[in-house]
Amino acid sequence: MSKVTLSDLLPLLPEIILIIGAILILMYGVFSSREKARLNEIAMGFSLALILLIFSMTILSWSSGSIESELFDGAFVLDMFSSFVKCLILFSSFFCLLMSVDLFKSEELSNFEYPVLILFSTAGMMMVVSSGNFISLYMGMEIQSLSLYILASIQRESLRSTEAGLKYFVLGALASGMSLYGISLIYGFTGSTNFSAISRLASEFHAPDEASLGLVFGLIFLLAGLAFKISAAPFHMWTPDVYMGAPTPVTFLFATASKITSIAVLIRLTMSVFPVMILQWQQILIFLSLCSMILGSFSAIGQNNIKRLVAYSSIGHAGFILLGLSAGSQAGLIGVLVYMSIYTFMALGIFSCILAMRRGGEAVESINTLSGIAKHEPMFAFLFATLLFSLAGIPPLLGFFAKFYVLLAAVGSHLYGLALVAVLSSVVSAFYYLRIVKIMYFDEANQESFDPISSIIHVILLISGGISLFGFAFPRPFMYIVKTVVLSFL
Repeated sequence: MSKVTLSDLLPLLPEIILIIGAILILMYGVFSSREKARLNEIAMGFSLALILLIFSMTILSWSSGSIESELFDGAFVLDMFSSFVKCLILFSSFFCLLMSVDLFKSEELSNFEYPVLILFSTAGMMMVVSSGNFISLYMGMEIQSLSLYILASIQRESLRSTEAGLKYFVLGALASGMSLYGISLIYGFTGSTNFSAISRLASEFHAPDEASLGLVFGLIFLLAGLAFKISAAPFHMWTPDVYMGAPTPVTFLFATASKITSIAVLIRLTMSVFPVMILQWQQILIFLSLCSMILGSFSAIGQNNIKRLVAYSSIGHAGFILLGLSAGSQAGLIGVLVYMSIYTFMALGIFSCILAMRRGGEAVESINTLSGIAKHEPMFAFLFATLLFSLAGIPPLLGFFAKFYVLLAAVGSHLYGLALVAVLSSVVSAFYYLRIVKIMYFDEANQESFDPISSIIHVILLISGGISLFGFAFPRPFMYIVKTVVLSFL
């Protein structure tokens, strides 16, 4: 291994900042006097974590146009693709912390470890995205997962939160074991853990159907483990209970940053490491996409808890993302990046609406509590309806273009049957989105209004709703960035 100097570590600077900052916040919380200034130290931890996330995103954005960098013999790779995905992860983590401020003020999240765990999980996700080696990939996945297990059960006095953490831990450990078994098979049949070396060895097969059976089985186990992480059916069983039991900002992190990380790994493995095995991994992704879209659409219909409904909705959206990736083309990759970006903004608004559903200082999650709320809270109802229409893919809202690009890629790759299923599942999903709108606007207002929405949540709702409503008018800058990222990656 070549000698690494201090200047060579500059591509790692965002991750280093987050990890060192998390350690300092942890030490500050441990050695401070909890009896006298517990709330003050938690507030300080929140503030420092937010500053560190902004600082890391600034550095990443500033260096994103630089030449591709590799560290530790290719174990860490910084390119435009990883920089783009890392910005989405940092964005999600920043707003996760920002949405948590109100819960901290009400002492529902009065744990000084909370911002520390957010930073550690974010650093782990960023390491995963930049991994060029299976060893660094697995280390990053475990740093991310261990933090998320604790975050799911951070409200220790809540039975639902404890149950969510336990279920996520057990099934997450199973997923990690499957991924590790797949990695060991791939290593056993190639003799390397380096992505570039494995890609070179895999390309030596004379034809795609001559791939080693052991390598195919390794890829199957690895993709199955990643399917757990993105809550793709039939590996979705943890999603509804964990989404319902975890604190709402943490659920937002599960739905966006965690999912984006695993999808980025899927993209790198399929399009960069195993492009010659497209016949093998394409069949797996088509099956996962098909199951996710169908199950996500139909299972959400009978849900009365808003967080469980969003959980099944996220399974369906994972199916749409896998639809774009199944195309195995440049258009498919563009569609996946567009979908991930737009879904992040839509999820931000939806979870902010869920946070705003409070009466008497207590969170309410039943969809029936929204009955006639438009009469009491017209702005809240309008923004919520806008986001729901966008999730349903109704034009000209931004969610329509997310689905349009992945469907276009699927048709371009002759996946007509899968595209047809996607359209039909989108129609089915529109039913339960429109049902919520109908309850808000047309049902009798037999409930009192919600508690006043905090200024932070109000601003987030305006940003997310405004982007969903008017984002279609300014597509050029964003599409230019996405196409540049895809071209540099391919």
